[in-house]
Amino acid sequence: MMLASPLIAAAAMLLSGSVLFFCLGQEPLHAFHVYFIKPASSLYGIGELLLKATPLILCGVGLALSFRANVANIGADGQLTMGAIAAGAVALYFDEVQAGWLLPLMIVAGALGGMAWAAVPALLRTRFNTSEILVSLMLVYVAYLYLSYLVHGPLRDPAGFNFPQSKMFNQSATLPLLIEGLRINAAFPLSLLAVAGAWFFCSRTFAGYRMQVSGMAPAAAAYAGFSEPRNVWAAFMLSGALAGIAGVGEVAGPLGQLQPSVSPGYGFAAIIVAYVGRLHPFGVLLSALLMSLLYIGGESAQIELQLPSAITGLFQGLLLFYLLAADLFIHYRFKPRRRVVPPAQGAVPTGPANRTSQANPAGPAGPTSPAAAIARTGDAV
Repeated sequence: MMLASPLIAAAAMLLSGSVLFFCLGQEPLHAFHVYFIKPASSLYGIGELLLKATPLILCGVGLALSFRANVANIGADGQLTMGAIAAGAVALYFDEVQAGWLLPLMIVAGALGGMAWAAVPALLRTRFNTSEILVSLMLVYVAYLYLSYLVHGPLRDPAGFNFPQSKMFNQSATLPLLIEGLRINAAFPLSLLAVAGAWFFCSRTFAGYRMQVSGMAPAAAAYAGFSEPRNVWAAFMLSGALAGIAGVGEVAGPLGQLQPSVSPGYGFAAIIVAYVGRLHPFGVLLSALLMSLLYIGGESAQIELQLPSAITGLFQGLLLFYLLAADLFIHYRFKPRRRVVPPAQGAVPTGPANRTSQANPAGPAGPTSPAAAIARTGDAV
């Protein structure tokens, strides 16, 4: 049922979606075709689907590793933003350079930027026992504001007519396209490599085993001598690095520059991706494709059906809600409880010991004998 619950949640999401489309005045079958079928019915649509899935895969794999270690990293979107800033700074600093080493340097810088931003909640968790949920979440908005400051100030394009954006990156600082005419780029095979690497790390390395034990059984991990701070740092560094690389894929891919926003919420959507994928790397790959379809379908529904943009977030929320509901019935079961009627006031129990004590309260050995004490104990019980 743990494997079937994502399918159950998706089916429940579609059922609720049909009711929603009907309430919005849309014919459900036509709306489903526009939302789920039409976006992937052409080669260009498939390319856009894989393009949207790339940052979701990278962030989702990192969060799956973190959640496996029982580390709630909620700030992947901030780490993605900081990775994009670091990679963009490298691209703008070497603006006149045309060399093959520039793009790998940007990827390394993006990973380090995401790791640096993830190190803040890791340090506060291991040193001061703060909540990594709150710290990582608040740092997301700090990263947003820092990016806004940069594109409005130091990194703004002087020839950009005062628009809040940086210069366009040169060709050496952009990811090569996989298919001519499509926007899918080299970040997608990089995300597949991250999926394979995460699977190998979780199933074939002692460090991955240590993180999983620490997440599933903290007491057993402590008894085995596994260091909790080491696992917290490892989880944050891995998820931060992958989120930072996802930021590189955005600014060096479809955007080609720094803008006030480089992510429509990929880091938050990746939380749903990780849980729908059952925290397994290959499951994350499949759930990222589904979440990408929700993004593309939402844009198609806005254009053809004149639906609001919030429809995408609504479908994402329904998917997570039904998944959590399915997990509730997997891990717990309803057990009816019998109603216990208390005895009436002053009622005397009729047990064997009580009948004996009523017939002969003192017994042959007297009121303080062991037999009388046992009788009184029976009455109390």
